[in-house]
Parts: sequence; C-alpha cells; structure tokens
Amino acid sequence: MPPRKVATIRKNSESRNREVERTVLGNGVRVITEKMPHVRSASVGIWIGTGAREESKELTGISHFIEHMLFKGTKNRTAEQIARSADSVGGGLDAFTSKELVSFNVKVLDEHIPQAFDVISDLVRNPLFEKQELEKEKGVILEELKMEVDNPESLAHEIFASNFWKGHPLGRSILGTQATIKSFTREMVESYYHHYYTPKNILVTAAGNLTHRRIVQLVEDHLGDLKPHRFTRTDNTPTPHAPIVVRNKSSIEQVHVFVGVPAIALPHHDRYACYILNAILGGGMSSRLFQNIRERQGLAYTVYSELAMYRDAGCLLVYAGTSPKSAGKVVDSITRELRQLATGLVTEEELRRAKDHLKGSFVLGLESSSSRMGNLARQELYFKRFYTIDEMLESVERVTADQVLKLSEQFFDHRRIAVAALGKLNGFRIRRSDLA
Repeated sequence: MPPRKVATIRKNSESRNREVERTVLGNGVRVITEKMPHVRSASVGIWIGTGAREESKELTGISHFIEHMLFKGTKNRTAEQIARSADSVGGGLDAFTSKELVSFNVKVLDEHIPQAFDVISDLVRNPLFEKQELEKEKGVILEELKMEVDNPESLAHEIFASNFWKGHPLGRSILGTQATIKSFTREMVESYYHHYYTPKNILVTAAGNLTHRRIVQLVEDHLGDLKPHRFTRTDNTPTPHAPIVVRNKSSIEQVHVFVGVPAIALPHHDRYACYILNAILGGGMSSRLFQNIRERQGLAYTVYSELAMYRDAGCLLVYAGTSPKSAGKVVDSITRELRQLATGLVTEEELRRAKDHLKGSFVLGLESSSSRMGNLARQELYFKRFYTIDEMLESVERVTADQVLKLSEQFFDHRRIAVAALGKLNGFRIRRSDLA
C-alpha cells in the first residue's frame, strides 16, 4: 500500500556520489534516506526540532528530561522491554539532546530495520510519562547534573557559556538546574511534548543498505496517522557578550580556562574558511596552540580550539587546563596567537596542512551509516539541501589565506574576547588590558 498523501518525492539531483532521496508525508513528517549498498548496516534516526534554546527559564532542561522519559515506558513496552528490543536485534539504541535538536536513533543489521524503527517510533509517539517514573528520573538526572559539576572542564564550559550567551537560552545548561528539574510535573512535561513532538517538527533520516520506498512505508505505517497541529518556534537571535569571569575552586589542582569570541552561524557562506581557521588555531596536533602551548612551552597537557555553531550565531572558543602559576602565561599565549592570526596571512604550507586535515575529517567522518544518517539531518535542518562529498572537498579547496585573515580580523578584536577561568586561582586575575 503506497504512503497516503505524500506531498513530495524527489531524488537529490545535485548528488553525483550520494544516493539521497527525500519525501514529505501528508501530515508533514519528513523522510530522507541515503543508500549505501556496500555496507550491511543501517542507521535510522528520528529528529525533533527542539532543544535547550526553545525552553523558557522555568523549563530549562525539559527537552533533556523528556528524552529520558521516553525510555521509561510506552503504551506497548516497559522500560525493560525497550532495552531488550534493541539488544535482540544486536542494535545500538541511543538518544541525545543538544541546544537545537533532540535525536533518537538506532544502528542495526539491514535485515532488522523494521524492528528497529518499530522501537524508536514507539518511543517518540507513545510515551506514558507515568508519575512514579517521572519522580525516579528526576533523581537520575540530578545525579547526572552532579557528575557534570564534578567535572571541572565541563563546569568551566558552563560558566563560560552562561556568561557569553547571557540572558539567552543558549547560555543555559541542557541538563537544567536542580530547581527546574525538581519542579517538573507530568502536566508540564506533556504540554511541552505535545507542542514540539508534532509531525511538521519531526524528521526521519536513514542511511545504509536500504531502499527509500521501504523506509517511507515504515514511517507512514508508524507515524503517518499523527495529527498535525499549529506549531511555533522561538525566534530570538542571541547576542554574544565579552565578560571576564574567574572563579576560585581550591579543591582542584588545575586552572581550567576558556577564551572565546563571536563567530558565524552554521549556515554562513564562510563556514569552510571558519573550519580552516579553527584547524590552524587549535584543531589538531600541528595547530598553533598545540605546538606553542604544549610542545614548545610545556604549559598544558590539553589545549584545543573548537566551534559552537548554531542556526543564527556561533562561537569560537579555546580551552586549556594548566597549573595556577602558568595560567597567566597560557592566557597571554592564547591571545598572542589570536593577534597573530588577525595581523598576517597564514603560510601556504599551513593552509595546505589544515585543508588536508579537514578533508580527511570530512571523508572519514562519513564512512559509517550512523554518521551519514546524522549528516542528512544536519543538512536538511540547517541547509535545506544535500551536499556531496565532492562539493564539500571542493569548498575546502577554495578557501584562501585572505579569507582566513578576514575572518580572524572580524573575530579577534580584544574587546569581544570572553574569558572564564575556574580552579585554584592563588590570586590569578585577568584584566581587559591583558587581552589587548
């Protein structure tokens, strides 16, 4: 029986080496697949367009809480049966919540796709939200929160983000706070769930040894009768801030330092130049930060840079864990590397090395069915089209040293640098003038 009220079916005509197809069911659920005939696995994911940034202050952490609750029992399965269902097909059942997405996904042998999708679709559409389980799960997440607080690098990152994105949901913890977690009621959970877990906000992606028609039929069978309703999304673009925050925690031996600047949004046309800039700054063992701070000066075991990019904003941040006596020197070394990138072209050798590193990361990162499944979701949600591997590699190759310099000039203004430091400070302080 064909899917009813299918709005669109099209093959991605721009794909030269990716067999990507897209269908929208009549109720708004999107289905995107990529055929990988050379593998025997298949990965299927259900993605919900919500996350920490959709939450009000009073509901901080509720997206993550709901993600947990969906595993605590459905109309068809107990929590134990959910676990057994995944294990019985040798699959890896997983879920995560981010700032902008919630994902439920599974990787199985291709022959077990129907059973696997039956499990994850049951989670998404048939949760019970039993009060007893809800109260128990509060305790579980409160322990998860304590675990994060006990991890100084994670805690320092939360301090950085809460001040960098001050006043915006992006600055709040995905886990929530003790107060918000304890306050969640069944009515609050069900209200949030019914608002966001609606067909037009649901995306299904699958990759592996499969056929598009088969996946569309599975989605139609399990989710095709979901009733759409009016759905609104928050649309408040965040404003970055540049505070300097230092917090003493004498129980840890190191000082954990984050230094960050506003960057570009994920869909921005300069994103490949931004990836190259990050690779040169702190994206690997040959990066400037690693070679200078760890190899030449021996000031830190861990030092790196990373990009946090969202639909309408971004941040480039540097992390280093060091001794209290070296903290000032590490901050000075980081800001010196930022200034040097903003005042001179990178060498051709350095640009070549960064390009090859990035191209290798792209290709190796798309070799499994699970990574392709996630890639399909990100491309649909952020770009509304599907890039071939060749297109991505060509985009990397087109990046010039001048583009990297222009981004560096835009990013690395000392007035826009934010710093968070946590640890045994021993009088360590940072002034704005130190960053100039």
